Amino acid sequence: MKHQILLLLIILFTGCSVNPYSKTNRSYKKQVRAFSKELRKKPAFDSLNPPKYFVGTTNMNMRKPSFVIIHHTAQNSCDQTLKTFTMPKTQVSAHYVICKDGTIHHMLSDYLRAWHGGVSRWGTLTDINSASIGIELDNDGKEPFAEPQLNSLLRLLDTLKHRYNIPVQNFIGHADIAPTRKEDPNIYFPWKLLAEKGFGAWYRDTTGLQIPDNYDYKTGLRLIGYDIRDSIAAIKSFKRHYEQDTLTCITDADKKIIFALQQN
Repeated sequence: MKHQILLLLIILFTGCSVNPYSKTNRSYKKQVRAFSKELRKKPAFDSLNPPKYFVGTTNMNMRKPSFVIIHHTAQNSCDQTLKTFTMPKTQVSAHYVICKDGTIHHMLSDYLRAWHGGVSRWGTLTDINSASIGIELDNDGKEPFAEPQLNSLLRLLDTLKHRYNIPVQNFIGHADIAPTRKEDPNIYFPWKLLAEKGFGAWYRDTTGLQIPDNYDYKTGLRLIGYDIRDSIAAIKSFKRHYEQDTLTCITDADKKIIFALQQN
């Protein structure tokens, strides 16, 4: 009887400590080892006139991200998102996932390329994934963001900003870089609060601001960074970010905001 109780206790104890992602973690480690093996190789180029010996430069460092892209998960729970990001068939991932309770899952080294931006563009940059860190917030897209979650996000952004010297204006949303496809983070996301903390561009008071009579707001949107090939989508993304609005009409007040942002 004592042995049975002891066995039961062992099963219960080990059951509570089992990581449900141990299998995918092994896959993660295997891929990282493969990357490491590739990096250890001497660079080589098959030319018609090969050099007599290898010369490796001593002036180098790791590539560093210069953008942070914020998303909402559009799923029902943090666990659901973690499962989605550990299933090879989904072909989607992020560097960080922040749950509603503020728990931060750092799923991938900041120096590696996550698959979070998809087909996107900001200014002249078309390979966003290669230059950015992706942060996913557990949110179904229809609700405000939890305070513990936002507090964790602000701490994380502060760390990333200083660690990689990321410019203030390079904290943007998924919808900003993919206006025809995405709407995240949703209109409840507090971009103004983030800007006040130093994460993301914002506009000054536009009261009394004069704009040129022939002001081209579409060019203004392009200069801010938006892809204006679909101008309606770009306008909608801009208004979602800076006005928490989903309308597509442009008012004089909107033009003043665009002009003010353009001057940043």
